[in-house]
Amino acid sequence: MITKYFTKVVVKFNPFGKEAKTARLFLAAIPPKQRILGTKIENELLNGTSAKEPIIKVTYKDKKEATVDPRTLSFLEIANKLDGHSRQLRLKETIENQ
Repeated sequence: MITKYFTKVVVKFNPFGKEAKTARLFLAAIPPKQRILGTKIENELLNGTSAKEPIIKVTYKDKKEATVDPRTLSFLEIANKLDGHSRQLRLKETIENQ
């Protein structure tokens, strides 16, 4: 997963719910160095009676936001979906630097 272009990540999940594995794998895929370089990570644990929905929300450097539901998608599906825009940003950065 290309995390270089993430500026903010919000993850909300129930640690005992179906989405817990996917959300934890997603958080683990963000390298510690990325956190130091300025990516803001917000993590909220929900309980079984919470009215809030589990969510993974990513804001990119170009202010575009992507939201996915960890209950319906696997980690690989989420990574592929989020990598689509990261690849576009990487291509744009490569073109600008030449």
